[in-house]
Amino acid sequence: MKLGQVRVLDTINKIPGGLMVVPLILGVTVNTLFPDFLKIGSFTTALFKNGGNCLIAVLFLCSGAQIQFKSAGQALYKGVVINTSKVLFGVSIGVILARIGGPGAVILGMTPLGLIGCMSNSNGGLYTALATKYGDKTDVGAIAVISSNDGPFYEMLFMGLGGVAAIPAKALFACIFPILVGMILGNLDDKMRDFLKPGMLISIFLFAFPLGAGMSFKTFITAGIPGILIGLLTVAWTGIPTYFIYKLLIRKKNRRSCAVGAAVGTAAGNSVGTPAAIAAVDPTWEPYAAAATAQCAAAVIVTALVTPMVVNALYKYEEKHGLINYDVPLASEDTEMEKAAKSEPKL
Repeated sequence: MKLGQVRVLDTINKIPGGLMVVPLILGVTVNTLFPDFLKIGSFTTALFKNGGNCLIAVLFLCSGAQIQFKSAGQALYKGVVINTSKVLFGVSIGVILARIGGPGAVILGMTPLGLIGCMSNSNGGLYTALATKYGDKTDVGAIAVISSNDGPFYEMLFMGLGGVAAIPAKALFACIFPILVGMILGNLDDKMRDFLKPGMLISIFLFAFPLGAGMSFKTFITAGIPGILIGLLTVAWTGIPTYFIYKLLIRKKNRRSCAVGAAVGTAAGNSVGTPAAIAAVDPTWEPYAAAATAQCAAAVIVTALVTPMVVNALYKYEEKHGLINYDVPLASEDTEMEKAAKSEPKL
């Protein structure tokens, strides 16, 4: 090692989910202490403040390129299993609370709108990061289905708000289109698949900062204990059950580790906008939208910090008890066939 060289990447990788968590916290810190700095314009604002959605789209495209059509069926099945568990467990508590006490019901400071808006949305970027580190390629490919829980569609559906029950096909297609483009490119050309592969980790590292730059540590003060409780409840009530459902419904020969199931125990950054979207459709919820928004924002940060640690702990547990299927390579690893192909001499 050269004198004075700092092992930044090695240090980040020692933290569970560090590639996302570290830049996320940096983004929150900068936005809290210097809120106007990232608004100076040009490329600085474009990348560090407003670049989140674009960079997540890059992640989805690069991830899609790693999905081979011969394994797409398994990726689709895993996505349905994981997403169904996430959504059903996610909406259950809030809907039951609302049915018992109405929109204004409160339990430990948590509101139905905060619970519903937060718990059934999963952070697709963090899921992909964790699936890349702890799962196989079909686990990563499952994001094509899991990404459908972004936005207020399922929440509105299960809240039974009349005319908003239908999920707009156009919005769903727009969400998964980058993945489809990546799949086509990766299956047309193996070299294109290899070319796009490093983009997965690079985009994960880059999009986390602007995601954090949309938040502030003041959120914790505004939301208080209820927001933190919703975050912890999201991990415990959606991530842990999905781990066991994944273990039950995915055959061992088709999985690397069941820990990936717990990777959806997160709250998506865009869940912060869900309470307002619901209130815009049904004014009955309007008085509770502001508090729910603050609670969701706090929960996003809490789940981003806690979920990687839970997934890492589950993976270590499976390693210790011989439950890892090493015959299925990690998404970040090459298969033996791919390694052999790369080692062949070029003519």
